[in-house]
Amino acid sequence: MQNTDYQGIKFSKFHGAGNDFVMINAIKSPVSLTDDEVKAICDRRTGVGADGLIMVLPSEKYAFRMKYYNCDGHESTFCGNGGRCIAAFAVEEGLAPQHLEYEAIDGVHKAILTKNSDNEYMVSITMRDIESWQIDENRLLINTGSPHYVTRVKNLKDFDVRKVGAEIRNDKNISKDGVNVDFMELIDNQYYIRTFERGVEDETLACGTGVTAAAIAAALWYGGDNINIRTTLATLNVRFEKTANSIKNIVLSGPATHVFDGFYIFEK
Repeated sequence: MQNTDYQGIKFSKFHGAGNDFVMINAIKSPVSLTDDEVKAICDRRTGVGADGLIMVLPSEKYAFRMKYYNCDGHESTFCGNGGRCIAAFAVEEGLAPQHLEYEAIDGVHKAILTKNSDNEYMVSITMRDIESWQIDENRLLINTGSPHYVTRVKNLKDFDVRKVGAEIRNDKNISKDGVNVDFMELIDNQYYIRTFERGVEDETLACGTGVTAAAIAAALWYGGDNINIRTTLATLNVRFEKTANSIKNIVLSGPATHVFDGFYIFEK
């Protein structure tokens, strides 16, 4: 680990609809973290507290490269809310304009930002095109940048997301590497979801790739191509073009909030 002049790592805390992240500008101050150090920073009792940690790294062709870690310390697949928050962070750090392109583990993403207040943005990002999925009356298996299992349930408000989510997430018959699990309910023409995230191993307040998966599930089950999904704290929008064999030009939109800045100092 390479420290800054303040003998700590400068960071910003953002959240997208309650899905929270520690942001590090590793272009301005290069830093390398071990899995244990990432886990320590994300710890909600002894660290900053976050669902994940994101580094902004140099890119040869684009504004920056996004590197995402789950709070278990391991580098992970793409994170939709993190992808929206990192765009806002990069703009605040002076690394990119409000219309930008950046690269992530699943490819290149375009982002458009509108500033709503001193610390909140509305951020839209493009998501990967999808050309394969598995669906039946009860569940959708799809990769929206991260693998997701979407299922319809009743009484979502009182549903045991942690217990049932863990069972599905660890079911090797579904996926040998594990999946994120999204529980969805249609109430008065409004879609609601709750998500169990692998790597966090618990329910999170929102999941961008999960919202995208749920919107596609809603489209395949009920129809539509411009769908609002209600998470615990906010409503996110997903729009796309759907054909018989593909789902393209997917755009995920929602709020991204700058919570605070600080320095993290490791115990010696």
